[in-house]
Amino acid sequence: MHVDESIEKTKTLPWSFFRLSPFPQIALRVMKMVSKEDVSMFKLAEVISSDPAFDSELLTIANSPLFAPRYPAINILEAVSRLGTKNIQGICLTVAVRTYLGKSLSLPAMKLIWNHNLATALVAEQLALAFSLNKDDAYTAGIMHDIGRLAMASIKPKEYAELLGSFTGSSAEILAAESELFGFDHCEAGMQLIENWKLPHDFEGIVAHHHAEALESADSADWSMESIIHLACQLADTIGFPAFKHCEYVLYPSLYEQLPARAANHFPAEMEQLADTITAKIRSVESL
Repeated sequence: MHVDESIEKTKTLPWSFFRLSPFPQIALRVMKMVSKEDVSMFKLAEVISSDPAFDSELLTIANSPLFAPRYPAINILEAVSRLGTKNIQGICLTVAVRTYLGKSLSLPAMKLIWNHNLATALVAEQLALAFSLNKDDAYTAGIMHDIGRLAMASIKPKEYAELLGSFTGSSAEILAAESELFGFDHCEAGMQLIENWKLPHDFEGIVAHHHAEALESADSADWSMESIIHLACQLADTIGFPAFKHCEYVLYPSLYEQLPARAANHFPAEMEQLADTITAKIRSVESL
């Protein structure tokens, strides 16, 4: 499916879709600002600092083992200066999604979604490094890839939690079950959110195609961010962070074999090594 076709589908979503809880506006403003090349670090810090609660949580996560800064930042401007605007964008989105989920994170189904998104982002970060791509962009894309699930969790929280708890199949196969329940799947819902929230169009392919067929190419140059997120999503399922309880996953060696030799040389060949790294980082956030 092409991006244009995905966009066309989102125009038919039910009106209930538009009555969602508001996503943290600070994060949306930051994402739009960072998409511009001439963004000012001072202006970015000013926007984030305008919400003391958001400011505080962002600084806490920025200084956590999740991002492992060499020196802790004492304020947002210092964090932006040290980590860079792209990194701050990813941290903002992390804080925003966790805030959006709020008390629902106590529900097992929602906790799985949160951990899957975070694991996908962290795996994407490592894959990007192996492909010599921007790791901060990869992290942000990983957090964004399942953003449509937030809409579903808001529209029919009980029904969606029941679906996530009872469905058995792959992460791609659940799309049909979502369509039966809602009239659209979480990829289409994510596209609608990008349009509603006026987010950068760079995320469209990531959100629409992360369950598309895998790219098999021996040339690292053929791999785009979409391809990396697709693989990162599958790897997150495989190493113990599925988006739903009975998710059927692909064995690690099969996923690892998809990597071009050049990238494979810079990515963990053993599942346990990757799983331990990602698990430790996720636990560091849970303890905050």
